[in-house]
Amino acid sequence: QVQLVVSGGGLVQAGSSLRLSCAASGFTFSNYAMAWFRQAPGKEREFVGVSRNSNTIVYADSVKGRFTISRDNAENTVYLQMDSLEPEDTAVYYCARSGVVYDIARASDARLYQYWGQGTQVTVSS
Repeated sequence: QVQLVVSGGGLVQAGSSLRLSCAASGFTFSNYAMAWFRQAPGKEREFVGVSRNSNTIVYADSVKGRFTISRDNAENTVYLQMDSLEPEDTAVYYCARSGVVYDIARASDARLYQYWGQGTQVTVSS
């Protein structure tokens, strides 16, 4: 069965860095887009970015230039490197796997993602 296990969250100060990992199993990892979303208290789930493959990565404007997504297909893991963190980045972060059919032009639509990890809390203090 498909499993996505997210790790790496924590409490950091503004300006710091964190790296989240999402370890996947139960499917052929390289065949699917892997995305990161986040949800802050009282807000809707927000698209952070997606790796369609190692060469095709899309970011939300709010994180562009600060966050980097990478994937290791040999290790079935996708990473979210978060630099220059801001208090506004405080949220629960989720990774998600796309469905078989995927349109990267609609990458921010959560309905495109079939499986979700459990989420990890990232808290950025000012």
